[in-house]
Amino acid sequence: MSSALRVLRVRRHVVSSEFQRTKLQAMFEAFDADGNGYLEEADFVALADRWGRLPRVREGSELAARVDGVLKGWWQHLSATVDTDRDGRIDMDDLLAMVDLLPTIPEAVTATADTIFDAVDENADGRISRGEHQRLVDTWHGRPVETGGSFDRLDQDADGYLSRPEFAALWTQFWTSDDPAEPGNVMCGPIGAG
Repeated sequence: MSSALRVLRVRRHVVSSEFQRTKLQAMFEAFDADGNGYLEEADFVALADRWGRLPRVREGSELAARVDGVLKGWWQHLSATVDTDRDGRIDMDDLLAMVDLLPTIPEAVTATADTIFDAVDENADGRISRGEHQRLVDTWHGRPVETGGSFDRLDQDADGYLSRPEFAALWTQFWTSDDPAEPGNVMCGPIGAG
């Protein structure tokens, strides 16, 4: 058994906070394309298809291949790491168990952030505008989502954009933070936007 899997089995007994559960519930629901209460490989294929509709993610492009690889790769990581009964289904507790492991693999989180950044940086100017952030949120959820003041909370230097380093730090906070005060928690929309 790999050391990561041993760590996971120990950590699965740790109960995630109510804040993390609430924050990630909307993401779980967005990933669960067929709404059956479980994540399955087909859900990640549907998620990759949704992201493939972004203007910069042209079919056959290098970016399209990266987006497809990252999103479908999440399924591979989830199924290999937390689907301990090997039934091809991941529930919310399984997702939270995987999120508990993310601080131990920061390079994977950063690589995902870079790919998502490139996909939503529609004009390729190296920064994410308010409108591009809105497209990120809408694409994740598969429908328009009211983001309120989320972007203003993310844009801590108030320059109207998120740079690649800012985005990567906020992305990591979204997936790993258990501190409601950290701005990255609203990266994918307001908490509870489901």
